[in-house]
Amino acid sequence: MVRRKRPKTGKVTLKIPWELYGKLNEIIEGTGFSSVNEFVVFVVRNVASGGRIKDEDKLTANEIRKVRERLKKLGYL
Repeated sequence: MVRRKRPKTGKVTLKIPWELYGKLNEIIEGTGFSSVNEFVVFVVRNVASGGRIKDEDKLTANEIRKVRERLKKLGYL
């Protein structure tokens, strides 16, 4: 993993597929989130607040295969 020097302030750009962006946009309708970006930051903060991924939280090889199959059917892979 490449570690970059972190600035004290600022933002970075993350890229997601348009299809996912559209789905997230549908999900946030009527929720009070003003943008997909605001929602994604909220979700990532919640996930990150849990700390490191524990061994018992890791996916098995079979679970990973099923996730990949589902993503492929949805057109993300």
